[in-house]
Amino acid sequence: MLFNSLTFLIFLLIILTSYYILPYKFRWYLLFIGSCIFYMAWRIEFIFLILFSSFFNYYIGILIEKYKNKAKGILSIGLFINFFILFVFKYSIFVNHSFMSLYNYLNIPYPIKDFDIVLPMGISFYTFQATSYTIDIYRKRYKAEKNMLKVALYIMFFPQLVAGPIERADRLLNQLFLNHKFNINNISTGIKIMLIGYFKKIVIADRAAILVNTVYNSPYDYNGISFIIATVFFAVQLYCDFSGYSDIAIGCAKLFGIDLMENFKSPYFSKTIKEFWTRWHISLSSWFKDYLYIPLGGNRKGTIRTYLNLMITFLVSGLWHGANYTFIIWGGLNGFYQIIGDLKNKMLKALGFNIKNKYINNFLNIFRILITFSLICFSLIFFRANTVKDAFYIVENLFNDITNINNIQYLYNISTELGLNIFEILLVTMCIVILFFIEIFEYKNRIYISLNKAPFIIRFAFYYVITLIIISMGVFSDAGQFIYFQF
Repeated sequence: MLFNSLTFLIFLLIILTSYYILPYKFRWYLLFIGSCIFYMAWRIEFIFLILFSSFFNYYIGILIEKYKNKAKGILSIGLFINFFILFVFKYSIFVNHSFMSLYNYLNIPYPIKDFDIVLPMGISFYTFQATSYTIDIYRKRYKAEKNMLKVALYIMFFPQLVAGPIERADRLLNQLFLNHKFNINNISTGIKIMLIGYFKKIVIADRAAILVNTVYNSPYDYNGISFIIATVFFAVQLYCDFSGYSDIAIGCAKLFGIDLMENFKSPYFSKTIKEFWTRWHISLSSWFKDYLYIPLGGNRKGTIRTYLNLMITFLVSGLWHGANYTFIIWGGLNGFYQIIGDLKNKMLKALGFNIKNKYINNFLNIFRILITFSLICFSLIFFRANTVKDAFYIVENLFNDITNINNIQYLYNISTELGLNIFEILLVTMCIVILFFIEIFEYKNRIYISLNKAPFIIRFAFYYVITLIIISMGVFSDAGQFIYFQF
């Protein structure tokens, strides 16, 4: 069941109406049943896997709290089972193919035949959410929940089940069982946030995807400028697709009076790669920081160890995103960016480099934003390419026709070969410009908060225009699956 489908909107309306009609003590049961239905709408059989994950981690939490002297061993067993399941469904084919390629290269018969396993939707997200629950009980951040179904609802809560935000139990668990009164402000706020999410996904991401897929699925048919355009469009598509999902999830939860964490904060306005990762996919970045980077030693064991920990964290993050060497390279690039950025800062500090003129600083900040965005776009070549071979072909040919950048006729000709007609390219570009100004507002605060201070006519005009654009310009004919569903 996709957020960007009529089926989901009908489902949401039924669940929301029933939620406020039912007595308070039965509401969380409704959310649990609704979450099961939401997940089973994809594939019924995998409901048993997510229920197993939920109930297994419930018992691990209980045992950690009960047998304190054996808590570390119990947690280790819990983590092993969780990640073993993730490995089987997500990485076993990748590992088998890697060994198969190695054996073939060495001309040695490989004994294990190729096989296929369906990747359960959202398994990476709910596995991380479940493991954070048991780890935090081990760290004594909170007590283990005594009700099995309540833990299951925390892990399966349908707005953020498939692609996050990855919530911690101390933020979300208790919220699910509070007596949320019907509040028109929550309904209004939720709808406003969802509208922004639908604008990003249906209007921008799904239309940009057509151009991106056209180039990246047949890279050998295109040249440099086409790759640059497609890569920039993919950066926009990825952001609008994933932040759009997060906005819809946050807005949807808000309808029930439940607050989910903010997952994106205008990341493409970041001045450094380090800042970018504090603004992009915040729930996942913080998960890796708290449960991998810091346990590895963080920055507490010297510079070399810090850089090693950073690289390990980003390589694992890359592998988490997908069972493909392209994602590992993408993660490694971002780890390398962080290390180079830290070395640069240390060098400037040692040289006493400090500009106090605000006009020069403003100019430098714009330059830093452009450089950071360019570096992110370069790494996304590996994120989007279907194979490592495709990625390196694109990199090698990225600037091979750059001398034609001033040739209007040449630019027009290649623009008509990218899967969108000129009108559609202008349309999506116009919507990206609108998003640009929205992101300026959201750099410090959500736009609906800023607009709450504006006169009614301005608020009404803004949401009316956004709704009109969604209805008239959205891609509805073939509702696109969200990119992060594959992870």
